Amino acid sequence: MPQDFTIYNTLSRKKETFKPITPGYVGMYVCGPTVYGEAHLGHARPAITFDLLFRYLKHLGYKVRYVRNITDVGHLVDDADEGEDKIEKKARLEQLEPMEIVQQYTVGYHKNMEQLNTLPPSIEPRATGHIMEQIDAVKRIVEQGYGYEAEGSVYFDVEKYAKDHDYGKLSGRKLEDMLENTRELEGQSEKKSSADFALWKKADHTHLMRWEAPWSDGVPGWHMECTAMSTKYLGETFDIHGGGADLKFPHHEAEIAQSVGAYGKESVNYWMHNNLITINGQKMGKSLGNFITLNELFSGKHELLEQAYSPMTVRFFILQAHYRSTLDFSNEALQAAQKGLDRLMKAIDLLPGLKASDSSTIDVDKLIADTWNAMHDDLNTPVALAHLFEGVKWINAIHDGHHKATQADLTSLSDFVKQFVFDVLGLTNETEKEQSVGNDKLNEVITLLLNLRSEAKAAKDYATADKIRDQLKEIGVVVKDKKDGFEWEIVE
Repeated sequence: MPQDFTIYNTLSRKKETFKPITPGYVGMYVCGPTVYGEAHLGHARPAITFDLLFRYLKHLGYKVRYVRNITDVGHLVDDADEGEDKIEKKARLEQLEPMEIVQQYTVGYHKNMEQLNTLPPSIEPRATGHIMEQIDAVKRIVEQGYGYEAEGSVYFDVEKYAKDHDYGKLSGRKLEDMLENTRELEGQSEKKSSADFALWKKADHTHLMRWEAPWSDGVPGWHMECTAMSTKYLGETFDIHGGGADLKFPHHEAEIAQSVGAYGKESVNYWMHNNLITINGQKMGKSLGNFITLNELFSGKHELLEQAYSPMTVRFFILQAHYRSTLDFSNEALQAAQKGLDRLMKAIDLLPGLKASDSSTIDVDKLIADTWNAMHDDLNTPVALAHLFEGVKWINAIHDGHHKATQADLTSLSDFVKQFVFDVLGLTNETEKEQSVGNDKLNEVITLLLNLRSEAKAAKDYATADKIRDQLKEIGVVVKDKKDGFEWEIVE
């Protein structure tokens, strides 16, 4: 198991050699979606980023418990402590029960994640299924003096916590600045300070969801669910906590404070955050009108889209950028990703037919080492893909007779490329899937015609041979003659 796998720890603001708490085992928690609408491009990035990490840790030989939650209560509009629950608001608009909304969009999210070929997490807990755990954690925080009740709600006392601990250490914010820049909003007078956040909210008569607690009938705060569920399944201290960069504050900052308040220690050793996706240089958002769901991407049905983009094109597009860099969406970028993915898959299709030589003009061992070294360096997929595409050049050159490789090198190259592309990057050959469904008879017919063409050439009936080739070309079947037969492909 490599000892030099480094990841960037947001908390320390530097790359660190990854050392799990228990050798050979990894506990990883990632913030999942609030299920009140269709999954969008922004949901795809953390899902793919931490699916990549999950796959890579398993490749390194670790046994990984990957926990990703579903938020189905407690997340208020604008991430605030006052106002409507996002799911309740959607339920009222749709005139449905909140759990109907949850079910509808959870099923849709799972379908999109399957399309993107993300592996399901080991455990996928829901906030509503862990109300008792959240109540217990709130009790602990109150007992330690960092939580207080006010009119049936419970808040975290940030100013008191900040006297003993560094509140803002993850996001880099200073409490003094937060207090200066945060005005007291109407309805928040029950808080001691505007910086305090809700651990439990009393439900008024309009709330559709509520649970009995020592303080009131109400709902847990949004931040509390992740503290309660992560520690329930991974222990009071675990290895990795991941999520989008937009969650650093207030969500993850609050989680750190809650874990210290409840358990007397920070729960997370490594904080990892993927950066955001922008669209034509602007932050993606519903209010800007540049919000694209994954279903719209896959179907092409959005005014900003010039065409439909397959799930693997979207996955490859996201993997082309380092997870900590901003990724700008554009049709041009996705079309380039589509071409790159197609080039990669065509090279993989060539691997079984490559002819071995008695010597090699390529250095397969270096290619493999360079690619894995890039992955060891904080999952540097852009560099890893650059090395991979050097291998793609070699595959095409060997196929065309411009490079040579021994059988041992061909076997190593083939095994590595397939393992890296399919098992670690999580890509699939969509073209291969499409061709395998309903195209078997077409393949047989084309092969039959080309065999007849070969017989015509053997009989020196070149007019018939040329006619078959030319008419196949007219319908998109390009034939390439070789010394030992022929090759063909369907082109658009």
